[in-house]
Formats: sequence, structure tokens, C-alpha cells
Amino acid sequence: MNKTYLKLSLDLDFVLIAITASLKDYVFCHQINTRLNLNFEKADDHEVYFNVDEPPLAFSKYYFYVEQGDNEYFILSNRNSEGFLIPEMSKVDYFMIIHTYIDKEDLNYILTGLNKLPDIQVAAQIDPLKLKSKENLIM
Repeated sequence: MNKTYLKLSLDLDFVLIAITASLKDYVFCHQINTRLNLNFEKADDHEVYFNVDEPPLAFSKYYFYVEQGDNEYFILSNRNSEGFLIPEMSKVDYFMIIHTYIDKEDLNYILTGLNKLPDIQVAAQIDPLKLKSKENLIM
């Protein structure tokens, strides 16, 4: 009998920024909106199934869309009361995901602006391909 194998590849074509900040999600997004002139709004929670026979875990999600460049920005909380979205990054509080193309100048503006906020300890770009739990970031 012949066996057929199905290979799945994840579309990880986005910029990922890991952020450490000990703030509530709504306060964190308000500071980003105010200081970086962005407009994040609360969206439906990002749900991830860790086990098939258990209900999904919900992580706070905020959304911002820029029509001019057709860019989508998301902020996802890495923590909830039951665990982590990306367990191997347990020191990270939030992830900013930028879908579609963003040029280096705009990315540097965002990273510099985030790192200048007094309540943010660090904001750094990371490679999503190097994460073990990268499938949890798929929306």
C-alpha cells in the first residue's frame, strides 16, 4: 500500500516584536497609541487550542490597520491566567505582529518609540521561525 504524506508549511511572513512591560494590556495600548500616534483597538481574543479535548486559551488582542500601506498591526498578550501563548518566551509580556511589508525606517521608528516608553523594559524584533510554538501566532 502506498503512503501519502501531507507537508504543511506555516505562513510566517510577518515582523514579530517581543515586548516586556509590566502593564495591563489596555494601559499598554493606550500608551502606544498616545506616544506613537497609532490607533490600536480591542479585538476579539486570540484563541489557541493547546489540547484537542480542552477548551481554547484566550489571549488579549488589539488591532490597528493602516490603509495607506495596507499594513495590519496586532498586539497579543503572551500571558493569561492559565499559561503562555509562547511558553519558551515566558519573560515576554506582549508581541507586536506586523503583517505585510514594512520598511526599515518605519520599523526602526516603532522599535525606537517602544524602547523610549518609560514602562517598557525592552522591545526587540525576533525571528518567528526560531520559535518552537510559532504556530500559536497564526491568526
